[in-house]
Amino acid sequence: MGVSSPPADAFTTGGDSCTLDGVQIALGVTGSIAAVKTVELAHELRRRGASVRAVLSESARGIITPAAVEFATDNPVVTELTGRVEHVELCGTDGWADVLLIAPTTANTVGKIAAAIDDTPVTTCATTALGAQTPVVVAPAMHEPMYNHPGVLDAIERVESWGVPFVSPRIEEGKAKIATNDAIALTVARTAGQTPLSGKHVVVTSGATAERIDPVRTITNRASGRTGRAIARACYVRGASVTLVHDGPDVPYADVRAIESATEMLAAVEDTAPAADALVSAAAISDYTTDTAAQKLRSGESRTLELEPTPKLIDTIREKHPSLPIVGHKLEPGGDDAQLISAARATLERAGLSFVVANDASVLGDDRSRALLVTETDSTEYAGSKTGLGLTIADRLSELLA
Repeated sequence: MGVSSPPADAFTTGGDSCTLDGVQIALGVTGSIAAVKTVELAHELRRRGASVRAVLSESARGIITPAAVEFATDNPVVTELTGRVEHVELCGTDGWADVLLIAPTTANTVGKIAAAIDDTPVTTCATTALGAQTPVVVAPAMHEPMYNHPGVLDAIERVESWGVPFVSPRIEEGKAKIATNDAIALTVARTAGQTPLSGKHVVVTSGATAERIDPVRTITNRASGRTGRAIARACYVRGASVTLVHDGPDVPYADVRAIESATEMLAAVEDTAPAADALVSAAAISDYTTDTAAQKLRSGESRTLELEPTPKLIDTIREKHPSLPIVGHKLEPGGDDAQLISAARATLERAGLSFVVANDASVLGDDRSRALLVTETDSTEYAGSKTGLGLTIADRLSELLA
């Protein structure tokens, strides 16, 4: 069959801004030194498509000026509650805000939220939001001993029990530093948006694998892992619990299983598959491996490597888990759409896949992508950012799992 194109608004295009398009955020700022990062955070939220209105406690105003926050949000800043009942207008039933984000949040503020103490504009907004069932997100920032205080941990646990997500701080230099802007924005997107993958566990493989020739040399490929990470991020935003299997760093949106070789990737997926609701195999897995020399091979000498094929991950997982939904990826160099579809459909039929994402090799390493989503009966074109492609795949996956 031919390739069908979606309506212009069917898929999200553009960069990370898609994850917060149209979301209205009330940003509560309290008296942590991390308040100096408020301008940067507000800019990031707006860059991703959100509208932001800020509420500052008196302690926060000693660290960052309302004028700076007004500049960052392009909205007037609430510094005290008046007869206009700003807390209700922002966070009450049918209030302006889709979500209340408190960032940074001090130990003092966490304790007050847990005890429903309303003695600052921020804590009053929190009580109002929780009573009105307006979503709340909390990003703590304080010294590490304060974060580890039993009373603070109890307060966090209590507030979390009400369905409030905490964006875990980064423990560095004896401080529980506020999470990255990316981690905060992703949690806000997950909290404020639709979460059709809530309660589902999705395993995503990403990036390249590498086969060791000797202790310092490997055989690998050009895959950057951007598509796989975009899929993992999108599944997290859509509510899933995500395991990311890749040769890369820890990320705030997934439980990372760090691997290097094709064999290690397969073992990690085999370990996580029994508890998974779906597998998205987006990694560019090495097709061949070789024996690893114990010592570094001398340079300047001719070498012949004996290559052995690596196991096919999706075939192995399919054999062991016949009913697990699996999304495959197919990368072909220089082919036209008909060749891409044919190659993708052959893989789909061989391994019993739910659908296959087919790309031309020219997208390797780029921020943008053109892909064909191939099923047994049709093929749909996507063109745009890899972030948008990730969201498209996550939404298609949510339809399958529903």
